[in-house]
Amino acid sequence: MAKSAIQKIAMNPSENIAYDKLVLSQQNVRRVKDGVTIEQLAEDIGRRKLLQSLNVRPVLDGNGDETGSYEVPAGGRRYLALGILVKQKRLAKNEPIPCIVNRSGTTSAEEDSLAENVHRENLHPLDQFRAFKALREQGLDVEEIAARFFVSAATVKQRLRLASVSPKLLELYEKDEIRLEQIMAFSISDVHARQEEVWERISGNPHMQEPYYIRRLLTETTVRADDRRAVYVGAEAYEAAGGVILRDLFEQDSGGWFQDAALLEHLVFDRLKIDAETIRADGWKWVEAAISFPYGHTSGMRRVYAEPAEMSAEEIARYDAVKAEYDALDARYAEMEDADQEIEDRLDKLGAELDGFGDRPQVYDPAQKAIAGAFVTLGVSGQLQVEAGFVRPEDEPRAEADGSDEEADGGDRDASQSDENGANGIVVNGRSTNGGSEATDEPEEEGIKPLPERLVFDLTAQKTLALRNALANDVDIAFVAVLHALVLQVFYRFAKDSCLEVTLASNSFGQVQGLAETAWAKEIAERHEAWGRDMPDSDKLWDFLLGLGEASRKALFAHCASLSLNAVVEPWNRRPGALTHADALAATLGFDMVTAGWEPTVDNYLGRVTKARIVQAVREARGEDSAQLIDHMKKDLMAREAARLLEGSTWLPEPLRLEGDAAVDAGETVTEDVTDETALDGDAADLPAFLADTASEEPTVADEETDQLEAAE
Repeated sequence: MAKSAIQKIAMNPSENIAYDKLVLSQQNVRRVKDGVTIEQLAEDIGRRKLLQSLNVRPVLDGNGDETGSYEVPAGGRRYLALGILVKQKRLAKNEPIPCIVNRSGTTSAEEDSLAENVHRENLHPLDQFRAFKALREQGLDVEEIAARFFVSAATVKQRLRLASVSPKLLELYEKDEIRLEQIMAFSISDVHARQEEVWERISGNPHMQEPYYIRRLLTETTVRADDRRAVYVGAEAYEAAGGVILRDLFEQDSGGWFQDAALLEHLVFDRLKIDAETIRADGWKWVEAAISFPYGHTSGMRRVYAEPAEMSAEEIARYDAVKAEYDALDARYAEMEDADQEIEDRLDKLGAELDGFGDRPQVYDPAQKAIAGAFVTLGVSGQLQVEAGFVRPEDEPRAEADGSDEEADGGDRDASQSDENGANGIVVNGRSTNGGSEATDEPEEEGIKPLPERLVFDLTAQKTLALRNALANDVDIAFVAVLHALVLQVFYRFAKDSCLEVTLASNSFGQVQGLAETAWAKEIAERHEAWGRDMPDSDKLWDFLLGLGEASRKALFAHCASLSLNAVVEPWNRRPGALTHADALAATLGFDMVTAGWEPTVDNYLGRVTKARIVQAVREARGEDSAQLIDHMKKDLMAREAARLLEGSTWLPEPLRLEGDAAVDAGETVTEDVTDETALDGDAADLPAFLADTASEEPTVADEETDQLEAAE
């Protein structure tokens, strides 16, 4: 049996039809404007001519014969754009227009119009990037590309920025294995290896693939542009020194990220030195500059304050003349019955000049400046912050009798020592730190060893400062606490069972790094400064206190009482009764370090304890299964992953717990009946892929070696 021939498809013919023979069809389905406007399309056709023919149908008369006119059901926007060019006389009315003529009648005009609009597909962003890149390589600049395709220059820059993304990631994007938002996040960095490393780290866990998390991983070793160091140096100076600023063209980045933190620190110290020299040239004995100073760095120093500058003889004479004229004119005006605008204007002018005399510049006594100094640091907004007028104890004026003894014993001893230590000059970043790196992976014995005494001191110093802050916010309890300490001294004489040092011997704990930057220290300092501005001279203090309202006196009392609180654990100063009282006081205040804002981090705990302690912390907070997921890691990686696992938990190290507290609230964070499956569904699901995989099966020796290699990488 012979096969029937397959009927071949015949294309509609293409014809050039004069524009004035064309009319817009009412069957065109497009009604709403979208995308490029007709005017922009006309400009594009005027530059590159028509790229796509119009789809037309002959207009028939009553007998079904062609009239010579054609309607346009598909291509209406192009037709209207051509009309604009005709109106602008840039195109002749009878210019032949390429058209596809449909005379078959097998489909309706509405169907053809719908098909043309529905079947087209927008250009993939990656294809648009490649096209823009090709035009850029052909010599077109960003503005020219934007103008030709009626998009903003920012859009072109965003598409071109995709060139900074690794080709491997772009290939995954082309396969729809990575979202556009993720590709945008990866474009922050230009280092392809780093991008691929981050993707490998997060690819196994959908919860870690959000764009914000990708940006955080790519910028974790950089400095934000709104950091006070970056603001102080400035982007222009940093880039002039060879620094690179990472920018996010797709999100608001507040100026980006300074990539080279070491270079930025160097520039900060160089500029601080220049600023410090300028300040010392004003007559100060010494100037010490640093990005920040430890909490309580001015402890033990007397402070002198600036006073309004005295008026010169000429200023006094002018003041007397202005005052006399003002008083005479004011008295005369008071006797007048009618208002006089000229006199009022003169009085206003004289009054403003008198106010200017009262607004005197604040100046320091040169004799005081000769023995005092200033601390120069950076404010939270990057502005230079100067605290001046501090007199060190060794610079205090001495009695003549003491001076003779000192001279006999070597009168220049203090001065030479001061010069050696930078006391009579400029110190930039001169604050020393104790100890070396505590994050090394040193050999250690199995089992839990006691916490280092220094770490216990640091932790309880934080507890003390936070507890001080809590006490300052509860006036009634602060009053009872001081009353308790007073009763102990009056009736029990030698008892030391109070954590309040009512003599106000307030330790500053300046050796604890980062303490001044805590929220508690800042709140205490702001409160102290506010009260300090209100304090009168010492001989007027009693009357000042009597004049305060009850609420103000109580608030000042609570502030002073809180500064004497000491809950620090010191090996040379055992105070079991005082520490017990500190916990009782905290319980009464409803205070704990979790609600105060403390969380374990690599810097404040995890990087400073043994691996056994790190694993113990994760076990107490998240359970045995989570602890097993990190127990094979090297210490630095273990500390970082443990910090992430402990985020949001209520876990505290022993020195920060109150008496009777457990490590965490077991009802909230750790359950007794935890299976391998539920552990993987919960905590392990939030771990990187290479961690979660290790929990899914019993590891062999080879597996453990592989895991260690991956962790090392």
